[in-house]
Formats: sequence, structure tokens, C-alpha cells
Amino acid sequence: MISLTSLEPGSKQSLLNHLLTFITGERKNKFLHYINYRTRFLTIVMEDIYQPHNASAVLRTCDCFGIQDVHIIENRNKYQVNPEVALGASKWLSLEKYNELGNNTASCIGHLKTKGYRIIATSPHENDFTPETLPLDSPLALVFGNELSGLSTEAMSLADGFIKIPMVGFTESLNISVSAAVLIHTLSERLRASSADWPLTPDENTDILLSWVSHSIKKPELLIEEFMNRKSV
Repeated sequence: MISLTSLEPGSKQSLLNHLLTFITGERKNKFLHYINYRTRFLTIVMEDIYQPHNASAVLRTCDCFGIQDVHIIENRNKYQVNPEVALGASKWLSLEKYNELGNNTASCIGHLKTKGYRIIATSPHENDFTPETLPLDSPLALVFGNELSGLSTEAMSLADGFIKIPMVGFTESLNISVSAAVLIHTLSERLRASSADWPLTPDENTDILLSWVSHSIKKPELLIEEFMNRKSV
């Protein structure tokens, strides 16, 4: 998203109203409808995913069920969106990558904890919670490990709790994209039916809508520059 941090909330709203005039009425109505279902109460973390089609499928699931933020830890593996799988989902999400340190797991988890998230690691070997029993009394960050070895020892040690999907077959675990889909669907449905404060704030609504509109028009930076110049006159 183009940085608009210097704008006051009222100016951001004015800019949004201006940019909305450059998209079709149908798309505008979709944006104003879907923003009401977006949440940051539940966020997703992927650690060292090395199969891009799996991670891209997770992005698609997040968009489908209204999860706005995805955090991607790159220790050994760099993630690139697979456009054939993601089907454009990444432009509707807020992605944050952690790849500046030798081991970025602690940096990501520490960042999320300072923002009030409870870190829930996904593992078939722990029995803390299931998708139906996980408490929804505080913001949650679900952490998924890679396809071969699962979560790192560090991620497991930094977790505040664990979640598993109960199974009754011989196979021990699901593919990460399937596991994420099951958990995100169940938890997002429970969340919206709960009394938790899951909706976005008005300022978050405006920021995300600005991002969506910017992805939907040609050369948005020129329109924004024109708007900013008019405001400064």
C-alpha cells in the first residue's frame, strides 16, 4: 500500500472518497460490503514454508474467510506468491515478511505478542485445544510450520498454547493448506458468532479500503499525488 501515514483520518477518508470515484459502482459496493467481514482479531503466521502453492492456498483461504493479516517467516526458505493458486488473493491482504535476521521466528512472535496476540502453534502432537474449544477471549495468531518438519523448536517453545485437528484415520496430519482451511473456517465462524471485539476499527477500515482501491486503478500514485497537491494549496 502507498504510504499515507502523514494524513489525518479525515484527510484519508476524503482521499478514499476521491479514489472510489475511479472504480465501478459494482466494485465499490463489493469493497464496502466485504470490509465489514474483515478482522485482525485472528491472524496467520507461516514459518519457513518452501512449497509456494501451499502457502498461496493459505492466502486464498485467508481472503475467503476475512482474515486480513498474514505474517511470513523466512529463515531458510523465501516465499513467492504462486499466482495460479492465490488467484490474486495477496493484493487484498496485508502481508508482513520477517527475513532480516538469521532466525526470524522470535522476531515475528515477539512483535505479535507486543500487539496483544496469543500465540497458538498448530501441532498434531499436543492436546491443548481443538478448533471448537480454543478460547476466543483475546486476539489469536495461528502459527503453521513447513510441510516436512512442522514448526521449529523455537516456535513451539514461544507458543502460548497448541491446537490440533482431531482425526480418526491412519494418516497423522493434513497438508498445511488443508489444515489452515479447516482451522480458519471453524475459528472465523465461531468468532463472528461470539461477543469478541473482532471487527476492524474505522481507521483500519479506511486504510484497508485505500489499499484495495489502489490495487484496482491504474497509476494510483498519480491520483494520490494530485489529491495531496490540492490539499496543500
